[in-house]
Amino acid sequence: MDLKKAQEVFQNYLQQYDKTDDKIRLKIAHTYGVVSACKYIARVMRLGEEDAKLAELIGLLHDIGRFEQLRIYHSFDDSLMPHAQCSIDILFKENMIEQFLEERQWDEIIYLAIKYHGVYQMPDDMPKRGDMHTKIIRDADKLDNFRVKQVSSMVTMVDVDEKELGTEAITEAIYEKFLNHIPILNSERKTHMDMWISYLGYIFDLNYPASFQYIKEKDYMNKIIDRVPYTNPDTQKKMEEIRRAANQYVEEHCK
Repeated sequence: MDLKKAQEVFQNYLQQYDKTDDKIRLKIAHTYGVVSACKYIARVMRLGEEDAKLAELIGLLHDIGRFEQLRIYHSFDDSLMPHAQCSIDILFKENMIEQFLEERQWDEIIYLAIKYHGVYQMPDDMPKRGDMHTKIIRDADKLDNFRVKQVSSMVTMVDVDEKELGTEAITEAIYEKFLNHIPILNSERKTHMDMWISYLGYIFDLNYPASFQYIKEKDYMNKIIDRVPYTNPDTQKKMEEIRRAANQYVEEHCK
């Protein structure tokens, strides 16, 4: 498995897209952030060389359909064009996977991992190795999303700036779901603050202790929470309880 060759093919593939476009640049940075997180998880899990390389390769390819989605629609809206299916079509219907890999024995694992990397719930009947790699890419995707939430424009993420966000209330049902360690569905969110909390709730859908170690090392929970001046007194109080609950959950799952 030649990762250097795969990275060169990926770079060549990107030449057809406008790298001055902010959304394209965001997804390129995200891709390499996910590759880095995959590498970290594989190292901490002490995977063998083949599985470690495979995890990185899946990280490199998992969002390849995003670029075509952006070219056609200039949007990340999966209702317009499901990006995971687009990635699968590019790799396996158009056979681009053959440019990334000469060997075919890993195709099924790559296919499954990309297909299910963004769904709310994975199937229960996955083959063992496919299940592991799907969980790794799902975790790595969320880990880089924490980086994005720390550094990206608040207006881009939730449609209001930090100051306005901090004036809003948290919906009680969303607050209770977080304290009960339940991932928050997009359809359940009613305020921009609900959106902000739902991003923190990604921790409740992580699979491996390595992923929680990564979050702890980066101090993502505190850094993300501290981006916003919570001037709404009730929100400020609830956010401190969310901080406590989030950090405790991360600490308990590092082991």
